[in-house]
Amino acid sequence: MAKQQHVTADHEVDEQNESEDSAPAISSRSPSPKPKKKDRSMTAGAHWLFQVGLYKRNQGRVIRQLTFAAVLLALVLAVWRLNNMAHTSAMKYAVPFALLIVGGWVVYRLVNLPKFADFLIAVEAEMTKVSWPTRHQLIRSSIVVILTIIGFAVLLWFYDTFWKFLLDLLHV
Repeated sequence: MAKQQHVTADHEVDEQNESEDSAPAISSRSPSPKPKKKDRSMTAGAHWLFQVGLYKRNQGRVIRQLTFAAVLLALVLAVWRLNNMAHTSAMKYAVPFALLIVGGWVVYRLVNLPKFADFLIAVEAEMTKVSWPTRHQLIRSSIVVILTIIGFAVLLWFYDTFWKFLLDLLHV
C-alpha cells in the first residue's frame, strides 16, 4: 500500500523548490540569506477540511480514536438537544442531521490535522511512560482519599453545628 503524505507539506515543499530554482545566483562574497522557515499550519485556508487521508496513520491511534469519540459524543448531545427544542419538522430532523454529518466530518478531520494529531501522538507516547499503580496501591490510596474526605466533612459539620448553636444563643 502506498504511503500517503500530507498534501500541505507536499505543496509547501514544491513551492520551496520552485522558489530555490528561480532565485538569482548570489555572489560568493555576500553571505546567502537564510530561507524563512515556513509554518506548516493552515496557510491555505480550509483545504485541510476536504482531505480524506489519515495523518501518521499508525501513530497515536488509540488517543485519536478516544478524542474523536469524546468530541463526537458532545456533538451528538448538542444535536439531540437541538432536536428537542425544535418545533418544525425541518428544524427537528433535517438541520440536526445535517449538523451531525458536517460536524462528524469536521471532528474526523480535526483529529488528523497535523498539529493536533502530533499533539495527540505525543500525549499517547507520554502516557506509555507513566508508572501506573498496582491494584493494591490503587485501593489503599483510594481508601486514604475517601477517609480524608469523610474526616473533613465531619470537621465542617462540627464547625457548622458549633457556630449555629453559638449564633442561636445570641439570637442572631
